[in-house]
Amino acid sequence: MRVPLSWLREYVDLPAGASGRDVADKLVGLGLEVETVDQLGSDLKGPLVVGQVLEIEELEGFKKPIRFCRVDVGDANGTGEPQQIVCGATNFDVDDKVVVILPGGVLPGGFEISARKTYGKPSEGMICSARELGMGEDHNGIIVLPIEVEVGSDAIDLLGLVDEVLDIAVTPDRGYCLSLRGVAREAAIAYGIPLRDPALLDVPTPNSYGYPVAVEASDGCRRFVARTVVGVDPAAPSPLWLQRRVQMAGMRPISLAVDVTNYVMLELGQPLHAYDRTALQGTITVRRAHEGEKLTTLDGVTRVLDHEDLLITDKSGPIGLAGVMGGTTTEIGPETRDIVIEAANFDPVSIARTARRHKLGSEASRRFERGVDPEAARAAAQRAVDLLVLLGGEGAVAEAGVTEVDEPREPVRIGMGVDHPTNVAGIAYSAETVAQRLQEVGCAVEGIDALTVTPPTWRPDLTDPNDLAEEVIRLEGYDRVPSSLPQVPAGRGLTAAQRLRRRVGRALAGDGYTEVLNYPFVGDAVFDAFGLDASDPRRATVKLVNPISDEEPGLRTTLLPGLLTALRRNIGRGNTDAALFEAGLVFRPKAERPVAPRLPVDRRPTDEELAQLAAALPDQPYRVAVVLAGERAPSGWWGSGRPESWADAVEAARTVARTVGVELTVRQDRHAPWHPGRCAALLVGDTVVGHAGELHPRVVKALQLPERTSAMELDLDLLTASLAADGGERLAAAGHISAFPVATQDVALIVDEAVPAAEVEAALREGAGELLESLRLFDVFTGEQVGGGRKSLAYALRFRAADRTLTAEESTAARDAAVALAAERTGAVLRGA
Repeated sequence: MRVPLSWLREYVDLPAGASGRDVADKLVGLGLEVETVDQLGSDLKGPLVVGQVLEIEELEGFKKPIRFCRVDVGDANGTGEPQQIVCGATNFDVDDKVVVILPGGVLPGGFEISARKTYGKPSEGMICSARELGMGEDHNGIIVLPIEVEVGSDAIDLLGLVDEVLDIAVTPDRGYCLSLRGVAREAAIAYGIPLRDPALLDVPTPNSYGYPVAVEASDGCRRFVARTVVGVDPAAPSPLWLQRRVQMAGMRPISLAVDVTNYVMLELGQPLHAYDRTALQGTITVRRAHEGEKLTTLDGVTRVLDHEDLLITDKSGPIGLAGVMGGTTTEIGPETRDIVIEAANFDPVSIARTARRHKLGSEASRRFERGVDPEAARAAAQRAVDLLVLLGGEGAVAEAGVTEVDEPREPVRIGMGVDHPTNVAGIAYSAETVAQRLQEVGCAVEGIDALTVTPPTWRPDLTDPNDLAEEVIRLEGYDRVPSSLPQVPAGRGLTAAQRLRRRVGRALAGDGYTEVLNYPFVGDAVFDAFGLDASDPRRATVKLVNPISDEEPGLRTTLLPGLLTALRRNIGRGNTDAALFEAGLVFRPKAERPVAPRLPVDRRPTDEELAQLAAALPDQPYRVAVVLAGERAPSGWWGSGRPESWADAVEAARTVARTVGVELTVRQDRHAPWHPGRCAALLVGDTVVGHAGELHPRVVKALQLPERTSAMELDLDLLTASLAADGGERLAAAGHISAFPVATQDVALIVDEAVPAAEVEAALREGAGELLESLRLFDVFTGEQVGGGRKSLAYALRFRAADRTLTAEESTAARDAAVALAAERTGAVLRGA
């Protein structure tokens, strides 16, 4: 909200010497966010005066229109003689009043004006446009002033070019500050001076002969006021003071009717809409949209409406999106003389959803979605009528009819102990201070020790005792609240699950992975890119009611989308060798989910309420995932590097499993988005806990990733399920260290290609017995030497005894027992036998 200081002074008698920065400091002390204080016209220097065009000579022979003008500036030039000025604008005629800056003047931006010869003619100054004066971006032509302004008078004061404007970032709970009235109320409190409330107007009572209005959707429209002004001169311009105030507030002057509605909205915070009465067809009706209805809004876009959209309609159909934007069929045009003013109060949630649904934010919707004072509708309509009658020409008359459709509601009453602000802030506030501060913000206060507080209609954010306590604290000054450290009880340390998760992160970081944190939002597009079937449970997401992006309205069911997006971003910035990991929650909706209860704020929830809340939440397993691209081992003077592969993704899973303290089994599998021939299922016992491998080429292409990008994802909760008996944590046990030498035996076994290496390894381990210290697969070979459909698996077996040096016969016997069991279980044949 942009607040000109000169406008603010109309409602509050600020100290004469108070600058914009002084006022900003006061407002910041009350909790408002004043982002900047703009010094308008600080670099503008006169003489800048009103001139009248006496003669215009069109110069020929140039690529664009050039005019040589003689302009009367009165005595402003010290001679009384007309100024000769060359100008390229064509939107003015002889006898028009214009803004002239004379030689020696400086325009905003440090543009100095001097007398010079141009286009073959002397030019003694400049006729100015709005943009040249810093009044806006309009550069279509120079400013033509009303005929009644005096020639030679100071245009700086006339146009209000020197002012200070406070730019306030209004938070959602302070929607009343999206108006001069609201900011003035805060300034009055800050300085301890009275407020001249611009909404205190004499308003006629409703009657039966106003323009007919019907409200069918009473849940979306609490109040609708309609007033009519007839005989407005379509050519009547907005006065300069009104145009300038609208400009300084950040809006563009358009026409008298539109400027008046915008001015009143900025002044009182109540959005208005003006209809051409001759274009209206019958009763104005507020209702919900019918499926498939369309409306062309004032921005020229035809919109397909949703059944939840709140509409303004007449017999012809929709004529406006309530609280957002009007339609073109009843738009105020250049011939409009009779105007119907709408001042309504709409449901904030409904307006916010409509504006977001249609991607159509407006000044009106911005205010309605934060809550507008329902009692301001009458005053705003009256204010607009008064201005239209005053400025709309001699024939402008307000009709006596006053339409008001009202849905009465009981006022909010909040019970609060008078000591509640003291308890919240930790600083003593007297009962008189509490009552006074609440009354200053407009509350009605009853009681002595136990207060009953009725918030004002312009503060819908005041709903419970803590809100009232905040008002007392902020008005008394946040700086008065003492800084004191809370008394923290002795900590109990990290839980077993927290320690485990940290160990997993450290282990992956130690293996060269970089941790990233991604937003947990996904959309269907990434699941399409992954090639997931329609029935894949990962497509069933928890949808957000108010998503940050309509393209990602759901909560993630897998960590891979965010990780792969981060990988693509890194590669796009030149980090081509990347290994990333993320650990976090994913969200899986339950088949049946009850409605979550609304938990109280004045007491601790009961165990039953917490259980109901937990039952309403989706399942949230904790997962860890990695993605890799580029080189895993870097190239250098020592030789070429090694590109990452699916094996690195599998090894990352083994790293996590070793950290957890469980044995991981790896088997071939088919699971999107992995390559069907390079995908491994990761198991603990018979439970699949994750997958790893190389991504499918179609997925890599769709996501614009490097070829052979690999990934791994594990469900850490499933991985640690076997640790429940150990309290969720398994301590590593140090094995016995033997001082006796090791005996190494190598075996190469030929098996069918379909036999998993994990089954062969398990059989070898069991068959070798207690003497086996370690087992490692060091080679896999396929070719004519082993036969079609067969493969050779070469293992290195290390044997060691704790109490003696093994003989060759003992190690050979253990190896032969291992081979025999592998042959029995998997059909393995010793290569070369």
